[in-house]
Amino acid sequence: MTNCRNSAKLWAMVREFSAGGVVVRQADEGWTIAVIEPQKEPTTGTSGAKSKAPKTLCALPKGIVDPGEKPEQTAVREVREETGVEGAVVVKLADIKYVYVRTWSDKERVFKIVSFYLLRYVGGRIDDVTVEMRIEVKRALWLPLAVAEKKLSYSNERKMIRLARQYLETHPEF
Repeated sequence: MTNCRNSAKLWAMVREFSAGGVVVRQADEGWTIAVIEPQKEPTTGTSGAKSKAPKTLCALPKGIVDPGEKPEQTAVREVREETGVEGAVVVKLADIKYVYVRTWSDKERVFKIVSFYLLRYVGGRIDDVTVEMRIEVKRALWLPLAVAEKKLSYSNERKMIRLARQYLETHPEF
């Protein structure tokens, strides 16, 4: 009975669909990927105690699928908007699914699916983003693929890095 009740709650939730990209390029030091450091509101402590400097948050570029847009188009658009680089879709890596609460507005629980794609870098300059996008993105940077998995903040996104690495290892013609 519990499984049916949980399933019913899941179906009653608001749903969101997003897409993002793992953009790779070959550099002198090997494969690199484009990541973002999202803007975060500064946290204020209530105690006078000295606190550690906040850890830098690194994430993959992603965003909501617009009406009439296919997820792979969203991935390309979001990569361009959030990092400044252009990528071409190579393959879908996987979907990640999770539930979150909209803390900034209606406190609604949301079931979210994010489709991630492997993209080949085709041009553009990293961190060349609009002033309007700076509300969301503090900076964009290239990270060596070999260390990216350790630098990303979210476990599901680290899984996308592993999948991208596996694809590159099994497709030497890439």
